[in-house]
Amino acid sequence: MEENKLTPREELKTYFKTGKYPTQNQFSDLIDSLRHKEDGLTNKEIVTLANRLGAIENGFIGYVNYAAADEEFPIVISSQDEEDLVIDAGKGNNTEGVKQYFLGSAPYTIKAKKFSAENLGENEYYVLRYETDPTYMFYSMMSRLFGNTLPSIPDGFDFGPLKGKRFYFEISKRSYGQKINIVNTNIKFVNKTDAFIEYMIYGGGNLWGHEYTSGDIVTDHYDIGDFLTFFYRADLRKIDKNIECRIYDEDTDLLLATGYLAANQNNVNIPNNGSINKTRNVRIECDYAINEK
Repeated sequence: MEENKLTPREELKTYFKTGKYPTQNQFSDLIDSLRHKEDGLTNKEIVTLANRLGAIENGFIGYVNYAAADEEFPIVISSQDEEDLVIDAGKGNNTEGVKQYFLGSAPYTIKAKKFSAENLGENEYYVLRYETDPTYMFYSMMSRLFGNTLPSIPDGFDFGPLKGKRFYFEISKRSYGQKINIVNTNIKFVNKTDAFIEYMIYGGGNLWGHEYTSGDIVTDHYDIGDFLTFFYRADLRKIDKNIECRIYDEDTDLLLATGYLAANQNNVNIPNNGSINKTRNVRIECDYAINEK
């Protein structure tokens, strides 16, 4: 076989039909058509492969590990057509970042196995930050603290549906100089409009977060930052009335903050005009602006 000229696959098959005896040259053609495990990629093959990566439709994880190299942070990616892929982001203490493509095709389910939470000092905690929805823009990262006085990330923890191609995951270790405990705030959401409205919450300066939802929830944020910041999104491009989302202390009915959603616009990541401090029961009421009802 001429150098760099491969025998077509269908022709190779004809060499081994029942009753035929392949010649030495035909065996050589077969061997030359295969890649040996000791063969390295040529520079041309590497560049060709790199150029093709941009066309891959598979999702991928990008992760950074600033924590201990001997901890285990296994992440399980499930798809519709391949076996589960398990990626341990705790190996290697990689601070440069790792990128790894998922097996199979979307939609993907991304869950955690039980994360280990050892090797922590008296007031140290692991900080988990992750992103599944790039449309949050700079409000994109969800956060959790775990270890020490706080529960570990449980087996089956769901990171939420992947909205784009990339799932970003980051682990670090920090000392806060004190023990941290969970506090709970009950959130009741009342939508009095015809629009579909969702809200998102950050707690304690982005130490905790909850993805966009349109239902009632109970937070499990932390006493080190016992204040909540709210954001809203609602597509009002077909609605010609402004909407106000008012937050009340459910126990006293005191108005705490108001967010404004503009008519005829796609409202994304719209903040309230303040945070909610040390309040255990909160009611959000979204309604058309008073002068537009």
